[in-house]
Amino acid sequence: MISEYLENRMPAAPLKLLVMDNIKTLGEEVNDYLVSFRKENNRAYHDSPAFEGYVSDSFLVKHANPRFGSGEGKGILNETIRGKDLYILCDVLNRSMTYKMYGYENIYSPDDHYQDLKRMIAAVAGKANRITVVMPFMYESRQHKRNNRESLDCALMLDELSDMGVGRMITFDAHDPSIQNAAPLMGFDNFTPFYQFMRALLSKVGDMKIDKDHLLIISPDEGALQRAVYFAGVMGVDTGMFYKRRDFTKVVDGKNPIVAHEFLGDNVENKDVIIVDDMISSGGSMIDTAVKLKKMNARRVFICCTFGIFTEGIEMFDDAYKDKVFDKLVTTNLSYRIPELLSREWYETADMGKFLASIIDFSNHDVSMDKVLTPTEKIKKILKAYNETEGIIDF
Repeated sequence: MISEYLENRMPAAPLKLLVMDNIKTLGEEVNDYLVSFRKENNRAYHDSPAFEGYVSDSFLVKHANPRFGSGEGKGILNETIRGKDLYILCDVLNRSMTYKMYGYENIYSPDDHYQDLKRMIAAVAGKANRITVVMPFMYESRQHKRNNRESLDCALMLDELSDMGVGRMITFDAHDPSIQNAAPLMGFDNFTPFYQFMRALLSKVGDMKIDKDHLLIISPDEGALQRAVYFAGVMGVDTGMFYKRRDFTKVVDGKNPIVAHEFLGDNVENKDVIIVDDMISSGGSMIDTAVKLKKMNARRVFICCTFGIFTEGIEMFDDAYKDKVFDKLVTTNLSYRIPELLSREWYETADMGKFLASIIDFSNHDVSMDKVLTPTEKIKKILKAYNETEGIIDF
């Protein structure tokens, strides 16, 4: 892919990717895209000393995160990164990895992944030209505000990484982007995958009518309203919102239980509905929302979430699909997904590899992120193509 924005632009420093084992599949995809991008861009300067290392068969850093029998670990770099523009990719949600401690098999928790990330930054020891952490799901992002006597974990994480020399954080669909105020001197970029959602959805659904009379964008709660408003605005349709009525006299698992989901918005009868949110955790609230919409005579329900965590498994979604509660569910490949999910008829992937590679490429060239931050024109372009063909777009 040749980008006119990168032509005749020198990189800030030679590019290197340190892909943690917890995000290996996506990291290798990003590396492959970057290798192909660099072979096409700035061809006139490939032999220039100023562009040393610009073209490479791989930008991946050789590294290791071994563990001792006691459960302690360390980070090892097997090549120099002195003077490099280093991007460390990390997925703190990957629950497929294990390590031995005192003979017992332990599953990696987000805390373990975060600790390994810090070990690798410590191994860099300040030798890199600059360090950027690419953490698609921001560690402890749901603990982003303090109520009474409790920890403020996400802010502590940003503050800690800033003190360790990380100059920038790249994340996706942060639960609350205002958390970046905790580290005011650290760069912070928060991207949303709306374009990728539309690609995934429109490539599988061929009879969706995208206008105010036939489509509605729904936020499942107050926190996701801004996402729904933007999505609806770009598509030229209306939006609605559910708010969670809670029982504030009780606390269950650290939170007030939800009594009911109340709807605010236009009539959904005989309309297709797209529910937009940042994550599916257990999935109970999402299914409750879909059930409510079906009871309100919505024609079809599509669910688009950046992260599919599925802490309670996917069986409830299997049952909901059989009961025709929803029609398609789309998540990105930015975080670990259980193998069973990929085989489900109701599931579609919004592939983020090329988008993430473009973000890193632009960042390495110090080109404005405005070109990739809000892909409004790209969304409008595929909507126009979809309406003109009146059917599935073959991407």
